[in-house]
This record gives sequence, structure tokens and C-alpha cells, in this order.
Amino acid sequence: MDEQQEREQRGLVIAATAKLQKSGDRWFVPSQSRKGGDYYYAVKPDPVKPFCSCPDFTARQRTCKHLYAVEIVTKREYTDDGETQTYTETVTVKKTYKQEWSSYNAAQVNEKSEFQKLLHELCKGIGEPSQTIGRPRLPFEDMIFAAAFKVYSTVSGRRFMSDLRDAHDKGYISKLPCYNSILNYFENEALTPYLKMLIEESSLPLQTIESSFAVDSSGFSTSRFVQWVQAKHHNPKLLEQRDWVKVHLMCGVKTNVVTSIEVTDSNVADCPQFEELVRTTGCNFTMNEVSADKAYLSSDNMQVVADHHAVPYIAFKANSTTSKNHSAIWQRMFHLYSFNQQRFMQCYHKRSNVETTFSMIKAKFGDSLRSKTKTAQINEALCKVLAHNICCLIQSMFELEIKPEFWQEA
Repeated sequence: MDEQQEREQRGLVIAATAKLQKSGDRWFVPSQSRKGGDYYYAVKPDPVKPFCSCPDFTARQRTCKHLYAVEIVTKREYTDDGETQTYTETVTVKKTYKQEWSSYNAAQVNEKSEFQKLLHELCKGIGEPSQTIGRPRLPFEDMIFAAAFKVYSTVSGRRFMSDLRDAHDKGYISKLPCYNSILNYFENEALTPYLKMLIEESSLPLQTIESSFAVDSSGFSTSRFVQWVQAKHHNPKLLEQRDWVKVHLMCGVKTNVVTSIEVTDSNVADCPQFEELVRTTGCNFTMNEVSADKAYLSSDNMQVVADHHAVPYIAFKANSTTSKNHSAIWQRMFHLYSFNQQRFMQCYHKRSNVETTFSMIKAKFGDSLRSKTKTAQINEALCKVLAHNICCLIQSMFELEIKPEFWQEA
């Protein structure tokens, strides 16, 4: 790449990451070399006699990066058909959707009974893990049903027993466990992969509905308090902060159904979880778009989305650049972000639906976990997401006339 091409690339970065100001026929472009961001160069993009007050243009009298930046921004905002020049002013109008109240009311009225039916159908496909020693345990399907139903009810184990007795009378479980048995099963590590499998399976009836997906993470507080070694002596307030677990998930942007999930400790970074979430969803869904915030920005994450024939709309950072060292998909998305920000942001803002998903889960099933141990907290968080997925299915049954069927052979 020669020096002039490098200037053009730098101008592309300025147009993508900086705010250019226009006054009359002059533009003011912020300096990239002077700290503080409060120094501007005056640029006049005259086609006959262009001008820029920067030292590079003064010395060379050739197009500098600031002139390139103004040219790129101008192309975004103007169209010229050879005779007339048109300036396009963008007005943001919030799009609203009419609520189908009859379908919504029917879904809410019948949710609890439909929830038990769907959860029972899901649990029937689990099977029974082998057991060679020890006293005979309660049926695994029954215990997963009880654990998920207990989280859905949002009440304590003792008060939940009346609901579980009704479920037993209806034939959804074969044996009625004690509330202590349900709480003990939350601490079983073998429960975790089964719950993740059920979350994936519960999303499959919406395969034909969802094609755009969003990724994010959120924390669920626990009953344990954060305690560091020096907290008592240096920062006593740390003893008042509750510990929390982090839930990373991918969801569909239309129905908010969760298609893949990972639960980690609170200090685990977001970016490394992205690849597994995409791969899991890609095995079950045809993905067209994946949106995520700048915490997930990396060439590898963009490439894994492209490998699944989808477009990654991941927000760029203020210091993001493009060069020959970046992958092809990075450069294409950066150019789209630079030259057509409106289109990029329209697709990127679908990411807000994953925040809606977390809001739905926390509003309905609580933003904290009752369990004391780490394994039980992970399983409880997974049960919240599983309950959310089933509720999304119920809503789709009444609004979209979906008939969920599970454990279908490929």
C-alpha cells in the first residue's frame, strides 16, 4: 500500500469514528494526533482548489486524510445525478407495533396449564441415566420437571408442593418428591448439560421464524456476599456486595427465544463465549444476521459468523481501524460502517432485543438466585431461561399458530 492509499485508509477511519462539523462551505475535522480531541483542521473540499489547514496538505498540496474523510462523509449525505444535487436529511421515527390483545390475553390466561404440558413433553425425551450402585433414585425426568416448574412458580420449595401435587395428579410426573429432594437435585452437576439441551430443544419449534440473532450477557445476583482478603481492612463496603453469576446467551430477535447459553463466573470476559454461542445456534438455525455490542469485537468472532453464512453486525470501537492485517470480513463490515452507517445501525440495533430478553426473564422469574452453591446457582439460572423459552413458545402458539413438537428426528 503506497502513501496515498494509506492516507485514504486513515480518512476512512476518521469518517467512521470521528464527528465532522460543517459551517458554510467549510468542514472542521478533529485532529487525530493532538490529544484531547479539541483541535480541528479547516477543510474546504473544493473540486477545483481543495484546501486543508493541516501540515501534510500545506507541505504537499495533495489530498490529505482530512480531505478524504470529508469526501467520504459527503458521499454518505449527498446524491448527485449530474444536474441537481440533493441533500438527504434523516429523521428517526420510532416504529410501533400493534398489540394483538386477544392472542396475548389467551396466552396469559392459559400459560400455566400449557407450560406444564410443554415441559412434560420436553422432559419425556431426556431418558434415564444409568445407575449401578446406591439406593434407587427418583426418575430423572420427574426431577427436571419439578426443578423447572419450581423456578417458574417463583415461590419457595415448601409452598411449591401444592402445585407439584396438582401436576402429579394430572400425570405429568410419576412420583411425588419431597421439596428437599428438589433442592438437592439443583446441586447435581449432571443436571447442567440436560438443562442446556432442553433450552436448545425448546427453541427448535421456532426455526422457521427466527433468522436474525443477538448476543449479550447479564448477571444474576446470588445470596452469597463478595469477600476479599483485604476487604475488612481497606474497603469494608466490599463485604456488602453480593456475588453474582453471568449468563451469556444468544436469542432470536422476533420471539426472544434463547437458542444457546453459557453460564460462567462473574469475572469471565464476554468475547471468548461468542464462538460457542454462534456454533450452537448455527447447528439448529439458518442465520442471516448476528448483532452484538463492541465487547464481542474481534476478527475471529466476525469470521465465525461469516462461516455460518451470516452477516456480523458487531459495533466498532472508537480506535478501530482497517488494514491489510485485518480479515476480509472485518474490512467489508468496516467499509459498510464507514460508508453506510444508517444501514449498519439499523441492523445493529436489533441487538436491543437481547436486552429485552434479559428484562423478560428477570421481570418474570426474578433477577436473583435462591441457591447457595455454585452448581445449584448455575442450574437455577438455566431453569429460568428454560422457563422463559417455554413461555415464548406459548405466546407463539397463540399469536403465530405454532404447534410445538419436540425430539423430531432430522
